Amino acid sequence: MTPKTLRRAVEALDTFNVETPSWGFADTGTRFGKFFQDAAAIDMNDKLADAGQVHALTGCCPTVAVHVLWDFVAGEDPAKVARQARRHGVKIGAINPNLFQDQQYKWGSFGHNDPKVRQQALQHCYDSVAIMKATGSEYLSLWFADGTNYPGQGSIRERKGYFEESLKALHKKLGPKQTMLVEYKPFEPAFYATDIADWGMAYLYAKKAGPRAKVLVDTGHHYNATNIEQIVAWLLDEDMLGGFHFNDRRYADDDLTLGSIDPYQIFRIFHEIHTFAADRGRMPKIAYMVDQCHNEKPKVEAMIQTVVMAQELYAKAAIVDHDALRRAQAKNNVIDAELLLKQAFFTDVGPALAKWRKANGLPADPLAEHRRSGYEKTAAAERRARRKAMGIARGGSFA
Repeated sequence: MTPKTLRRAVEALDTFNVETPSWGFADTGTRFGKFFQDAAAIDMNDKLADAGQVHALTGCCPTVAVHVLWDFVAGEDPAKVARQARRHGVKIGAINPNLFQDQQYKWGSFGHNDPKVRQQALQHCYDSVAIMKATGSEYLSLWFADGTNYPGQGSIRERKGYFEESLKALHKKLGPKQTMLVEYKPFEPAFYATDIADWGMAYLYAKKAGPRAKVLVDTGHHYNATNIEQIVAWLLDEDMLGGFHFNDRRYADDDLTLGSIDPYQIFRIFHEIHTFAADRGRMPKIAYMVDQCHNEKPKVEAMIQTVVMAQELYAKAAIVDHDALRRAQAKNNVIDAELLLKQAFFTDVGPALAKWRKANGLPADPLAEHRRSGYEKTAAAERRARRKAMGIARGGSFA
């Protein structure tokens, strides 16, 4: 790296944070069953402890996204959870309502044809906004499983209207510093018509809801060969990109560690963000979040792996020579323009990461330090004993 690119990469790392998900530290599985890990978190304190371990080693994960039904006990003061988080060196981040798990949502939540169910879903979201206020959270992250599986099952236009109505009502409950993020997914669990199937639908819903609604892009929620960076560029230009859920996929929503399949895609996404900043003279406000559940990899190790990869790719995207790129684009010089991106992508940004970590009192290799610390072994032994004392059975039954 040249002194100039080294400086640019380090400066980029100074401003880059990634939120980890509480659910990524607990036992998870597929629709066929769960595969248990001894070190998996049992309760909220465990999840926050694991998140604190990731932040302590990487220095860029100060907040933890939480799921309302999974992480808050009914009747418990949410501020208590916020205090618990601070004891582990982190803060509560995005609040995720759960609008897909309970039986009343079989036919939808905001898209349900029964106004009573829609009101129940709205009330749950209102309660989630109250949790936001109690915990100091800035983001309400909305994902809906709503949709239909067969032609004629429901009125597509009516469901669209129900969603618009509910999202507008929810937006009115937000405080002046709170933002709601509208996520999209092309399929699963609905396979005929998903109510928020792509970025255009999410964009329209957010625009109609109000100025504090933005679009959330989950990198796994796309068909193969989708040009995600083009979507990102459009949303940036419209000031409608609110956040990301980072993961990687071979097919769709595979929840793989970031960069394990296509690191160049994530680099290209970050490049569009850095290009926007270079053109506008400001970095857009974007909530970077991880959304992964690992069934095979150790939970904390996988999270560290993803976060470190995100840092590396973000730093690589920061060193693209935008002036040279603009000159090449102005001349329609395709080869030089492409090579400028490739050169940055293949640059070893290890020196920048090492300098940044040293300056911030962090280990040179977060994953190696985690393994040396014995955290995983200690957590596994303690949680195994606690499960036994609590009488928690962990059989191999299918879900």
